[in-house]
Amino acid sequence: MSAATLEPIGSPVVAAPGAVTGKAWRLPITLGVLGLLALVLFGLLPAGGRETTFGLSTSSDFVHLGPVTVPSKATAVVLSVLALLVAAYAGWCVSRARRVGRWVPIVFAVLWVLAFLTWAVAGKSTSLVSLLAGSLFLAVPLAFGALGGLIGERAGVVNIAIEGQLLTGAFGAAVFASIVSNAYLGLVAAPVAGLVIGALLALFTVKYHVNQIIVGVVLNVFAVGLTSFLYSSVLKENAATLNSPPRLPTLAIPVLGDIPVIGPVLFRQTLLVYLLYVAIVVVAIALFRTRWGLRVRAVGEYPAAADTVGIDVNRTRWGNVLLGSMVAGLGGAFFTVGSVGAFSQEMTAGKGYIALAAMILGRWSPWGALGAALLFGFSDKLQQVLGVLGTAIPNQFMLMLPYVVTIFAVAGLVGRVRAPAADGEPYVKE
Repeated sequence: MSAATLEPIGSPVVAAPGAVTGKAWRLPITLGVLGLLALVLFGLLPAGGRETTFGLSTSSDFVHLGPVTVPSKATAVVLSVLALLVAAYAGWCVSRARRVGRWVPIVFAVLWVLAFLTWAVAGKSTSLVSLLAGSLFLAVPLAFGALGGLIGERAGVVNIAIEGQLLTGAFGAAVFASIVSNAYLGLVAAPVAGLVIGALLALFTVKYHVNQIIVGVVLNVFAVGLTSFLYSSVLKENAATLNSPPRLPTLAIPVLGDIPVIGPVLFRQTLLVYLLYVAIVVVAIALFRTRWGLRVRAVGEYPAAADTVGIDVNRTRWGNVLLGSMVAGLGGAFFTVGSVGAFSQEMTAGKGYIALAAMILGRWSPWGALGAALLFGFSDKLQQVLGVLGTAIPNQFMLMLPYVVTIFAVAGLVGRVRAPAADGEPYVKE
């Protein structure tokens, strides 16, 4: 078995040479419809005469860039037309049976979002730097959760228990950081707490071959019940000593943090964000550039064949489930020592399921999962920003925006994707 047969699953829409299938037109049609909606709703229908202001710097920037003010209607029209041209290019590629580049949906999304922002912030101002930095910050638990999920699923174990791992990680980080009065040590406790859920997941799915979906759901309920019980019976009565963790400080990287726009977004973050950068690179290299990664992907695709060449399938699955659970548990620290501080009941609020969607949207790839997590993080931050600005968009819609984006992205943009072939299938050695 060669490494080439186990390359990352999924790719942009591709038409077979010499043939154009109906599925191949899904992306261009979707982009075209969205582009037309943007042109009509954001460009043609709104009244003219208003301006939109975007801030490009913060007060602490070494190099200060002045705000950019643009005419709202004209700018939205231009951006929408450019988005339609990108959609047309995608259609041209499909008609010629050519590959639609990965950059196409990315460029389209940027143009569409800018058109939306120009319309939504018309007559007001907002900081693009704060919006982007906040999007990255809110994407952290989603990215860690998606990474943890794909590590397990690449070995053939479905990890529905990401929600429980995030929640127990948040609980463990809060309690331990409170006891030792050190937020950094809370980052050590979070993976250990996630490991508890991971060990139970591996025990029932790998050793006893219980249905992986059912076990994952049960473990999520177990995590909610356990942390809620401990919160009510222990943390509430001892909040000063057990539920008052310090928060991670913002660490600006010298020189890099002073780069206009990019510096405040990428290099003025907490240690948890920097750990995410490292985790993404390490997992990507380990899965697709090392012998260990080849073995893991072989187990997830063809466990029987992997077994015949001497790979211990179930041991590999145990190791990946435990490792992935620790990664997801580390993401749970975001909710306590990374942002809020004190632990509260069910504070993850379904973010584990959104992380699972990010993993699927990212096609079981570390970089794809990161991109999807950033998309969901952006939608979450956007609803906060527009809520503060008091735009004409109903507040109820803004609150459900992250979840609407999740459903639309998975159902509308991904279409059919193929998980690792042995994903969810227990392996019994003959």
